[in-house]
Amino acid sequence: MSADVFGFAPDEVQLDGPTKAARLKWVVIVDEALPPGQMVNAVACVAASVGQSVTGMIGPEAPDASGRVHPGLPWAGCTVLRATAPQLAELRAKAVASAGVLVTEMPAMAQRTRVYTEYMAELAETKPADLDLCAISIMGPRNRISKLVKGLDLLP
Repeated sequence: MSADVFGFAPDEVQLDGPTKAARLKWVVIVDEALPPGQMVNAVACVAASVGQSVTGMIGPEAPDASGRVHPGLPWAGCTVLRATAPQLAELRAKAVASAGVLVTEMPAMAQRTRVYTEYMAELAETKPADLDLCAISIMGPRNRISKLVKGLDLLP
């Protein structure tokens, strides 16, 4: 795999094994103070970004009993956790500084703006430490990600 590609090599994709067997672990952490609709939106947005950014993450299409084909889902699983806003900011900083970890985030400004170029312009003027985060997604070596999120609870 080249250095600029993040994800799973074809021989690492294990559709018939448990998610814990995957080399990379994926977690999404959401601000527990957000209203439910904003939580779900933030999780969906960072998940979509990961689906596009990580090679080999999405399993193949699968037919149901009627023959209707369903799009593939992440075969390696994803855990959704909750944290306070300060915990999110601290976790993001640690994850960004950790080698081999993919970080995607959903800043609150992305939920406030309705035009993507406006989001991009506001983001360009915001220092990373000043991001008001709704959610972050981190993916990387299983042991490193487990250590980063140790002590966080599942989203109820």
